[in-house]
Amino acid sequence: MSDLSLFAEPRELLPFDGSAILFNQFFAEEFTRSAFDYLYNNTAWEQPEIVMFGKKHKQACLSTWHSDAGVNYVYSGVERVAHPMNEVLSEIRRRCETAARAKFNSVLVNLYRDGSVGMGWHADNEAVNGREPTIASVSLGATRRFDLRHRQSKHTVKVDLENGSLLVMSGLSQHCWVHQIAKTAKPVGARINLTFRLVREA
Repeated sequence: MSDLSLFAEPRELLPFDGSAILFNQFFAEEFTRSAFDYLYNNTAWEQPEIVMFGKKHKQACLSTWHSDAGVNYVYSGVERVAHPMNEVLSEIRRRCETAARAKFNSVLVNLYRDGSVGMGWHADNEAVNGREPTIASVSLGATRRFDLRHRQSKHTVKVDLENGSLLVMSGLSQHCWVHQIAKTAKPVGARINLTFRLVREA
């Protein structure tokens, strides 16, 4: 059985200033179930402290940073030490590279344990990602709402990121837009998010 779905018609989410193309059901259900179980049970999850408004807070998500380039990732006042890519991450990366027509050497893996865990407004615009990065975001597990908001016009796009979906953000998307995973009071299960990117030495 193929681990790519036949129902991966792409859809552009952004009306201007960048691109965010959504492929629903990009990975077949059997593959996503296997990948989720492996990553959930075999990842050495970390919970770093980030700096917000001058104070340190534990990040809500559990996460790990993996990079073939051996480059550490710095954001919100915390430095993430690179772990090697495992076989599952490498396979998902290969599929994402084909769809995005881009190369990736690193991935941030986030675990949202339930609906009380979200991610506030931010952009992946750190210098290590390059000037106009292509970022491939894979969702495994529970469906969560994803919001994009234009920095100047405040135009907002809301979409559900389902199990097995792939979102490819590129161009000016990280400079002109911010994005978030909204918290929800609804009972939802765990979600693993993988954001692949090509990082460069600072």
